[in-house]
Amino acid sequence: MKTSRRHFLMLSVGVGSSLALSRAACAETANRLSEADPNARALAYVEDASKVDKAKFPSYAAGQTCANCSLFQGKATDAYGGCTLFGDKQVAARGWCSSYTNM
Repeated sequence: MKTSRRHFLMLSVGVGSSLALSRAACAETANRLSEADPNARALAYVEDASKVDKAKFPSYAAGQTCANCSLFQGKATDAYGGCTLFGDKQVAARGWCSSYTNM
């Protein structure tokens, strides 16, 4: 089967755009804050606020999440967003840390 130049170019564009999308997805995942990160550990960051040790952090109240913290820089509907405490790292909207504030 002979491949035309037009078919080759269309295939190349499709493959190139797929690679760009997967690279962007990897970069987004790589930029997420890990609970093992030293700064995250210092502030007791957890990706799931339901896992906060309430005995260790009595200031935690049900419903407190990064999404409704005044330091969260994403939209309330975003799964991950920026936080002024963690630089360019993305925090989970459903997460929590000991610096939670809603002022």
